[in-house]
Amino acid sequence: MTTPATTPDVTVTVIVFNDADRLPRAVASLRAQTHANIEIVISDDHSTDDTPAVARRLEAEDPRVRYLRLPENSGGCSAPRNRAIEIARAPYLMFLDSDDELPPQAVELLLAAHREREVDFTMGAVRRVRVDNGRRTTWMPHLVAERRTVEGIEADPRLLFEHLSTSKMYARSFLDRHELRFPEGIHYEDQLFSAQAYCLAKAFTIIPDPVYVWYIDPFAAAASASISNQRHKVTNVRDRVHVQRLIDDFLVESGHAGLREDKDFKFLKHDFRMYAGDLPYRDEEWLAAFADIMNPYLDTLAPGAFARLPRPERVVLELLRSGRLADARLAARGLGQEVAPRQVTTDAAGVPYWGGSVPDTERGRRELSVADLELETRPFPTAQFRHEITELSRGSGATLTLAVRTYDPGLRLPVGPQRAGLIVSPGGRRMTVPFRLDPVSPGVFEGTVRLDLSAARIPLQGFQGIRHPLVRLNQQGLWNSGVLLAPLDFPPATTRVDYRSGTTPHTVTVEPEGRNPGRLQLRWEPVGVTAVIRPVLHKVARPRVRKAAKLVASLLK
Repeated sequence: MTTPATTPDVTVTVIVFNDADRLPRAVASLRAQTHANIEIVISDDHSTDDTPAVARRLEAEDPRVRYLRLPENSGGCSAPRNRAIEIARAPYLMFLDSDDELPPQAVELLLAAHREREVDFTMGAVRRVRVDNGRRTTWMPHLVAERRTVEGIEADPRLLFEHLSTSKMYARSFLDRHELRFPEGIHYEDQLFSAQAYCLAKAFTIIPDPVYVWYIDPFAAAASASISNQRHKVTNVRDRVHVQRLIDDFLVESGHAGLREDKDFKFLKHDFRMYAGDLPYRDEEWLAAFADIMNPYLDTLAPGAFARLPRPERVVLELLRSGRLADARLAARGLGQEVAPRQVTTDAAGVPYWGGSVPDTERGRRELSVADLELETRPFPTAQFRHEITELSRGSGATLTLAVRTYDPGLRLPVGPQRAGLIVSPGGRRMTVPFRLDPVSPGVFEGTVRLDLSAARIPLQGFQGIRHPLVRLNQQGLWNSGVLLAPLDFPPATTRVDYRSGTTPHTVTVEPEGRNPGRLQLRWEPVGVTAVIRPVLHKVARPRVRKAAKLVASLLK
């Protein structure tokens, strides 16, 4: 146990609300910091579960821990952070959410950057961890790739994308000098607070080291999901737009109006893009409400911000702005997956436009032109097609029959039947099921493929994971592979598969992908002895031991 010094070097505030289970993990990550002279403030937003008891126990275990309980629930992150700032004793401040952690050297590294040069805040990399599969990525890695000191946000406006308040260590004097506090009574407070901090700071230092561990639970229950994961709520849209308007006002008031296009681009590329990926899953009533909130704000954005987006995203935006909501939902399917439109229409000058008609406004023609997609001229391996399942039925055993329709708006495929293949690769072992696509109209082909899941080549040690089948086309020895979009309303079906090769049995679930493009999704889970041994294999470090464990797994099948 460490006895606190008279004045701690850094105060780290842990905000918590009804999170008794994960609070000890967050506090443990602070107690394990390599820089020990810290103050830990647990700021409780009036929890109604066991959080108070857990917090008091943690306070009793370490004199560096202080417990602060708000007299009533504020409903957000700002009030618990602000109340903690009021009682913090250190000259430098950090913030941690109770469901996240700090890496062991976070405080040491950020404090060292402050002591190396006088700056208003220091910041580092954020490690994102998916709780469902353990996958680790770095948040906005290109912005924190090298150590540097930025002399004002105008020197690198891209940093507006890194709007987290938790990845930074602030000089208390900087916050007090500008009376900078978290805005209370609104959601997405980090975005406004961080925009203000960036604009008010004369200099800040970036280090490439990880300083925050952000746990992401994309499949959390709606009631417990974070604010950013509640995009299905219309109020969520309203809150996000409200904060953007507050940021816009601040940019003007603080003399940073020149950042508007960069900030608008960030909103379109990050905030709006998350909603765009969800549009295929929203009903007409939600889409109408979304458009009513979003379109007036989109009309205020800098035209240059739209021009910096990829064409498919510009198409979705324009369809939404022009009231073509069903088309916006259709165009949103396949964003980020190189999926072609179903149809294009060419004007008298030969310019192709998304959809079945030429737009009748100047803005529409500018935004819905798909000439830059080069649908007719791209090399065949990168050509864009659109593959959709029009009907899916289960057969005997582990067989599926898929009716597939392929759209070729660039007319890249020759007239007549086309050779195609359905590719599934569980465990890195490819299975290709050939089938034929027959022309039904110019640029549209249809075919049927029968997929026998028991024929998949599964590794002997089994396979646990998700795969999205691809459709492969061939033209004069060149191959093109594209994603297969599934109907979004078919119910998931799980079946037990006994493999011909003798591999351990698995259950396979066939379902539509629950987000973004909505690809056909196959989910494998081993059963029997392999289901127990597989987790051990992932923890085995040495290749020889790993191979031996796989051999044991195969012998115990």
